[in-house]
Parts: sequence; C-alpha cells; structure tokens
Amino acid sequence: MRIFITGGSGFVGHHLIQALIDHGHTVRCLIRHSSSIPAASEHIETTIGDVTHPEGLEQSMSGCDAVIHLVGIIRAFPHRGITFDKLHIEATRNIITAAEKSGIRRYLHMSANGASPQAQEKYASTKWQAEELVRQSQLDWTIFRPSLIYGPDGEFTQLLYRQVRHLPIVPIIGDGHYQLTPVSVRDVALGFAKALSCEQARKQIFHCCGPDTCSYNELIDLVAEAIGKRAPAKLHHPLSIMYPLTRLLEGLSFFPVTCDQISMLTQGNVCDCEHWASTLQITPTPLAEGIKKALAG
Repeated sequence: MRIFITGGSGFVGHHLIQALIDHGHTVRCLIRHSSSIPAASEHIETTIGDVTHPEGLEQSMSGCDAVIHLVGIIRAFPHRGITFDKLHIEATRNIITAAEKSGIRRYLHMSANGASPQAQEKYASTKWQAEELVRQSQLDWTIFRPSLIYGPDGEFTQLLYRQVRHLPIVPIIGDGHYQLTPVSVRDVALGFAKALSCEQARKQIFHCCGPDTCSYNELIDLVAEAIGKRAPAKLHHPLSIMYPLTRLLEGLSFFPVTCDQISMLTQGNVCDCEHWASTLQITPTPLAEGIKKALAG
C-alpha cells in the first residue's frame, strides 16, 4: 500500500515510517520546507504542504491507499499562530476532507489518552473535538489514544535522562505519586502499521499503553537504574507554588511547562492496553526493559 502520512518528521513519525516500510508499504510524507525526514528511498516519497492549508492536500494524496494523521502539538503559542484549535481541529478537518475527495477510505488518527468532552485542558478537549470529526466522517477510521510515549529520541525521555544524569537533585512537580502507564514508541508505531490491514480495527478506538503502571517518582528511579545510577534525591515542588508561578510565566517560550500540562501530568495517565494489544496482536514492552532500550539508543 502507499500510505500518506502527516507528522512524519516528528518523534512518533520517524518510528512509524520505519514500521510501515518493514511491513512492505511505501510512505508519502507531507512535509514543510523546514521539516526533516529519513533520507528518501524507493519506499519514501515526499510532498510539500501544510495541514493548516487545505489547498493542494487532495492532490498530494493522489494515488495513496490510506491516510495516517499524526500532527498535533502539546503546547500552544497563539502569538505565533500555533493554537490547539488550528493544529488539532482545523488540521484534522482539512485532512479528512482531502481524503474523502481523493476517494481514500482507510484513515488512522493519532489522538491522546484523556481526550474527552469533559476535559478542562485545551489540549485534551481539542483532541476530542478532532476525534468527533473523524467519527462523523465517511472514512473507515481507527483512532489511537496513547498514554505517555517514551523512546530513544523522545523529548520527554531525553529530559528525564539529562535530569537524572546531571542533576544532584531531580525536580518533580507535586508529590510525584500520580500514576502512569508509559508506552514504547516502537509499540505505538507497530500498532498503526498492523491496523492498516486489520478488519477488526475499523471503527475502533484503541487506548495504547504499556503493561506496567508506575508513579512519576518510580519512573525517575527506573531511568536511574537503566543508566546504572542509584535512585536520585528528589525535590518536590508544591502545586500551590507551581500553579501561580506557571500562570505568570507560561506565555514565555523558555518556560518549560504550562498550567494545562501540570494539570494533565498530575491527574495521571493510565489506561488498559488489552483491547489494543489483543486486536492487533501486540505484546507491549515491559517498562523497565523499554526504558533501558530507549536510553541505549
């Protein structure tokens, strides 16, 4: 199959491209001029475009058999035109419309665990609204809701590595007891690749997570163990201090978090992977094993 993919230059995208090629597919990546993807080959095509500009998307999809839409953001910068409404809702509408006009039926969509109409955070609420567009479309869709994704080139994974490797005390927002079920990026990519040819995956929503649940504190210790260090000392920053400080500074790009990100993190990020794993015949990677592999490259 020839697969049209958005977000191919991103963290998940790089791994997904390889998984698709391993399954015998050809990949056509929608890229902007500033984007980078693996070197072009007989299995990778590129087409210039932008998910926020519908012009040309239909033509870019011409000759493709399926669409995988990965594009999303975890932080908005409205003054630069980077908003959740634009990158989650409008972009999804543009891709769906172009796919329907192109006669493409199969469509895989990247959402997020926690997407909900009741979500207070803009990230999660716009992920839900994008899902609604998918569900209302005429496409044979599959929606993926991964929990916290980790991997060798993941920004969050590398942040934890740098903190544990170089800091005498690791800073933690809140008490660190909130629960997580992190999932390997390779498992997520494999799930997308397998879903393309799985009839049972059509019109399904898959929660994607690993088999192990841990607290944030325990995740820090697992990173330390993976690189051969003792469990580090931890400095917990009370939410009563973090929220006012973040409200004051979150509009500045150098400040590392937003209030919404703190809220989503401290709510925890857990799910049940059984439906996803059994339908697509995936064996989710144990967390300790996956972290070691990720930090080994």
